[in-house]
Amino acid sequence: MALIPILTYPDPRLREKARPVEVVDAAIRALIDDMAQTMYAAKGIGLAATQVGVARRVVVMDLSPEHDQLQVLINPTITARDGVQVCEEGCLSVPEVFEEVERAERIAVNYLDRDGQAQQLDADGLLAVCVQHEIDHLDGKLFVDYLSRLKQDRLRKKAGKRQRDETRP
Repeated sequence: MALIPILTYPDPRLREKARPVEVVDAAIRALIDDMAQTMYAAKGIGLAATQVGVARRVVVMDLSPEHDQLQVLINPTITARDGVQVCEEGCLSVPEVFEEVERAERIAVNYLDRDGQAQQLDADGLLAVCVQHEIDHLDGKLFVDYLSRLKQDRLRKKAGKRQRDETRP
């Protein structure tokens, strides 16, 4: 297993739409393992493959306090949405930014598990938020897209400054 660099906003690769996984094989399982290790090391609760520069429809999540209940969603598709909730979100690709976002309160999701078996998940609360957030990544969308134009402009400027600072000798 290896840590993979996480892309940060406004990297254009974060806007790339992920392609479906056709076969869940050893390469996909290795990607899952590397993504999980990367997510845990970054102290995140979810990570989409697009966030590590891999345009495939793969998500890893772990909302457990002990970080020992990894969930893997391959080719996830939301099949039902109900209700509305507002939750403060952050993102490993948008460091140090936390904003309230409105999402569905309850969702149903079809996906393949780590072994390529079809599964369905009914989620609410934080799990529903996390799944929707990560599927947005697979579709080339970031949580900052839900914010006002003014907040988006401020974040772009802040991200540009951060990138300039990181590249200075």
